[in-house]
Amino acid sequence: MELPQAGLTAIYPGSFDPITNGHRDVISRASKIAGRLIVAVLKNESKRPLFSVPERIEMMTQVAEEFPNVVVESFDGLLVDYAAARGASLIIRGIRAISDYENELQMALMNRRLRPDVETVFLMAGEQYSFVSSRLVKEIIGLGGDIRGLVPPVVEAKLKDRILGQVERGIAVK
Repeated sequence: MELPQAGLTAIYPGSFDPITNGHRDVISRASKIAGRLIVAVLKNESKRPLFSVPERIEMMTQVAEEFPNVVVESFDGLLVDYAAARGASLIIRGIRAISDYENELQMALMNRRLRPDVETVFLMAGEQYSFVSSRLVKEIIGLGGDIRGLVPPVVEAKLKDRILGQVERGIAVK
C-alpha cells in the first residue's frame, strides 16, 4: 500500500454514540488515504446522545491513538463549512447497506452544491461490520446481550457502566 497523500486532509464525521468496530475499521482505512484525518464528533443534542461530546471525544481519542495521522475534534453547523475551515477537501463516509447509500448520496450531493471543492468518498463497511450500528449495540447491551467484538474494549467498558447502570436504576435505554 502506498503512503497517504501528505497534503490531503480528510474528515470522517459522525455522532459516534458509541464508537463501533465498524467506525474503527473506516478510520483505519481512511488514515491510509489521507495525510491527515480528522475524526469529527458531531455536537447534536437533539439526538439525545448516550454519551456527551467530551466523553465521545475521549473514547475516540483512545480508539484512534494507534493512527498517528488521526486527530479527534468536534463540530456543529454545516459539515462543509467545518471542512473548509479545517482545510479539508475530502469527506469520508462509511456505507453499510443500500439504505445508508440513499441517505449518504443525498447529503453528498447537497454538500457538493454548497461547496464544490469538497469531495465525498464512500468506504464500504468491512463485511464483518456491515450489520453493526451504534443503535443496535446500545439495544443489545441494554437487553443483556454480548457486544464483544462489536465495539473496542474501552467503549465496551463505558457502555456497560452507563447502560447497565441505567437498567439497574430502572431508566429506559434508547
